[in-house]
Amino acid sequence: MSEESTGQDLTYDVEGMTCASCALRVERVLSKQDGVTDATVSFPRQEARVTLAPTADAETLQQAVSKIGYSITPLAAEDERPDIVARYDDESRVQGRNFILAAVFSLPALIIGMFGPDETWTKLILWALVTPVEFVFGAQFHRAALQRARAWGASMDTLISMGTLAAYFFSVFAVFAGEPVFFDTAAVIITLILLGRFFEARSKGRASQAITKLLELGAKQARLVRPDGEELVPISEVRPGDEMIVKPGEKVPTDGLILSGTSALDESMLTGESMPVDKIAGDDVFGATINQHGLLRVEASRVGADTALAQIVQLVADAQASKAPVQKLADRIAGVFVPAVIVVALATFAGWMLIDGQVTEAIRATVAVLIIACPCALGLATPTAIMVGSGRGAEMGIVFKGADVFERSRAVDVVLFDKTGTLTGGIMTLTEAIGEGSGERSVEELLYLGGSVEAASEHPIGRAVALGAEERDIELGPVSDFENYPGRGIGGTVDGKRVVVGKAKLLADQGLMIATRYLDDIERLEQLGRTTFLVGWDGEARGVLAVADTLRPSTPEAVRGIRALGVRVAMVTGDNAGTAAVVADQAGIDEVRAEVLPSDKVDEVRRYQDEGLHVAVVGDGINDAPALSQADLGMAVGTGTDIAIEAGDVILMSGDPRAAETAMKLARRTFATIRQNLFWAFFYNVAAIPLAAAGLLNPMIAAGAMAFSSVSVVANSLRLRRFGT
Repeated sequence: MSEESTGQDLTYDVEGMTCASCALRVERVLSKQDGVTDATVSFPRQEARVTLAPTADAETLQQAVSKIGYSITPLAAEDERPDIVARYDDESRVQGRNFILAAVFSLPALIIGMFGPDETWTKLILWALVTPVEFVFGAQFHRAALQRARAWGASMDTLISMGTLAAYFFSVFAVFAGEPVFFDTAAVIITLILLGRFFEARSKGRASQAITKLLELGAKQARLVRPDGEELVPISEVRPGDEMIVKPGEKVPTDGLILSGTSALDESMLTGESMPVDKIAGDDVFGATINQHGLLRVEASRVGADTALAQIVQLVADAQASKAPVQKLADRIAGVFVPAVIVVALATFAGWMLIDGQVTEAIRATVAVLIIACPCALGLATPTAIMVGSGRGAEMGIVFKGADVFERSRAVDVVLFDKTGTLTGGIMTLTEAIGEGSGERSVEELLYLGGSVEAASEHPIGRAVALGAEERDIELGPVSDFENYPGRGIGGTVDGKRVVVGKAKLLADQGLMIATRYLDDIERLEQLGRTTFLVGWDGEARGVLAVADTLRPSTPEAVRGIRALGVRVAMVTGDNAGTAAVVADQAGIDEVRAEVLPSDKVDEVRRYQDEGLHVAVVGDGINDAPALSQADLGMAVGTGTDIAIEAGDVILMSGDPRAAETAMKLARRTFATIRQNLFWAFFYNVAAIPLAAAGLLNPMIAAGAMAFSSVSVVANSLRLRRFGT
């Protein structure tokens, strides 16, 4: 039994694939092996992912694949995986060199074939010129076709090999029989296809850059704190619990917790947000983010594959390797296309011989059918769009967890937003401070005394008041005799004054008089969705403070953007109806479900689904996890936490609600690109084959058109790289 047979997901590097039908063949063979519960093969990434049962023998997989002319190599760790971009760069160099050398022989052959006299000596020159093109620069096609034939299979290379060899060997016969030759046709076909392979490799390399770019973001070294000073070590040597020094301008080596120091960190590589995030002792930091200023002392918490960056890389890789339903359909079509085309080609040859009796015309039409029918574009249509779309999303702080997400996003009818932490900032802030009079002095005194007492509290409201006072340059004082009145408020002594902060009933119980105007202010502010309380000393209430979890500035724009897509927007929150109504009004949302417990949010999702609607849920990925799972499309707002990654189909790394709109737009644009690619690729083959069979399409033109179709599909996908710019 192999060590790998532990009932886990395995990744293999696949060698020998030249088209989507190759990938489908490898996938079928892997799927049929005992103990394989799932197998997916990605042609663009040259990768196979297999899920094995605990009792399965992984070694049999390699043997089974080798029997059909391919090879797979297990990849145990991320750093063992080949650089797919470098591989495509190497391929483009090889194909580019082959094209240039083939063109050196093919161009004079084409000129002689078109303008030279129909003499035996010209045919011999053509034979000499074309032979190296056919058997040296075009050898890759014949080798691949032979490997597939040995395994009783066929691929796109089979069509190319059969077509050009038919033209070549008929021409050899024609030299001695005095018939017209097709040497130049065979040479030009191979040359044009080599040009197409060159552009295709370059384009696929560009489409594969997303993961490579993400991996390059990580730090290469870490500055560890040792008993005898600092030591610069490779990032691979960092372990959880190690203390690290991060200087201004340096990348944070790995995920960790700030032990000391303050700074602002550029987290754009995670969230897509350009504004630096302020960090203090006790805050989490993420590997590959950049320390803008200030010296930080950080304790490593997660390293290697456990870091936020590594998880994002893995999610992007999973999305690129997975297949949308529309791609599976295209793969099935590509899988039966090659043998079907061979049958059509044979029928074309037989038909021409029966109707016309001219071997020359029969071969010309047959070669054209074989060449024009290569479904290269069909095999590239979906995976290239998914690779570019998911890569662009990762650059913008949006991670798609699977290829099916792109397809599901277009069917969304309604988006349900959580309120706290999604539409709002999730942090209480001081919004109003109303003192005894209209002067600033009374407000300053109110904030000084009330803020000082609140600063002694660990409650979020207390922190909001204290921070609000400090932001107004009010230096808070020391507190003694602090008391907490659970559910009602707090009290303490500041500068010899006994200060009470809390609800009206608490102040009344403490013997403080409350003026009617303060009660009116409280009623007015609570209608605006504020949380209010009184501050009093020296026998009476002296003012009102109000805090609120305020709406994110970008929320109304996000709501308008989603509505512009023809999608309804609703809000589901556990807050009281009054606060929810105010926030919804500010956000521009008409449909509101308030006072809903996290466990009941699932029922709200089902209620919409029972109406026949496809529902997307946008939440923080923690208390909204059940609703995110129930939704047709779950979009989790998070910063790379495990629970956020597990909860949603789409991870919105920034807290900006506009990311939900951007994700939907990008997903829809990607799926639209897939449909465009599939239409043109399939339309091209369906329309061109009858023309070729009828003898209306020159084989050389067919070769150029086939190569152009593959490149155009990839180029159309690459347009997604400009999304949002």
